[in-house]
Amino acid sequence: MIRLDTGAVREIALLAAHCDDLAIGLGGTLLSLADSVAGLRVRALVLSGAGTERAREEQLALESFCPGADLELRVLDVPDGYAPAHWERVKDAVAALRRDGTPQLVFAPQRGDAHQDHRLLAELAPTEFRDHLILGYEILKWETDTPRPTVFHPLPDGIAERKAALLLKHYPSQRDRDWFDEQSFLGLSRLRGVQCRARHAESFLLDKATITFGGA
Repeated sequence: MIRLDTGAVREIALLAAHCDDLAIGLGGTLLSLADSVAGLRVRALVLSGAGTERAREEQLALESFCPGADLELRVLDVPDGYAPAHWERVKDAVAALRRDGTPQLVFAPQRGDAHQDHRLLAELAPTEFRDHLILGYEILKWETDTPRPTVFHPLPDGIAERKAALLLKHYPSQRDRDWFDEQSFLGLSRLRGVQCRARHAESFLLDKATITFGGA
């Protein structure tokens, strides 16, 4: 497996349409980054859920997925499923997130996602974060839109199990969904692990990047 290194990561930006998207898509990666980077700066934008219990769930969840991090979360009240109708507001919010910091990594939904709200964020991310490394995460759900990933992040021992446990703990509003269970989350991370010669992994899609050969 060919390995590419990002270099030091001190700050990340997170884009999501719904509360729980981030934890499902890259919860293991967040745990790994927070465990390995002291004082990691995390700036997160979620489009829907403001003023509801879902926003409270998201705040507590991200605090657990990013322990010790300098976390800022903004949750908007864009109606679920109608983000494209609020294009200007979403665009402005993404632009504000970009102005707020200097992330080395940006995580956003991947372009092939079947949900229109996810796709909108995937399309807007590179229009604002033009000089950033953007990794598109996959969101497990009932649609058959599972992507063919191009970047894999092998998860340290125990992280996949920790991710699944935190998902079930912090999102009680989602427990009635027939796919929202430990087997689903561990099954996907095990599959991605097989594809990169690891026990468990999370995977991402990368549209564009530059590479430097031979070191710095």
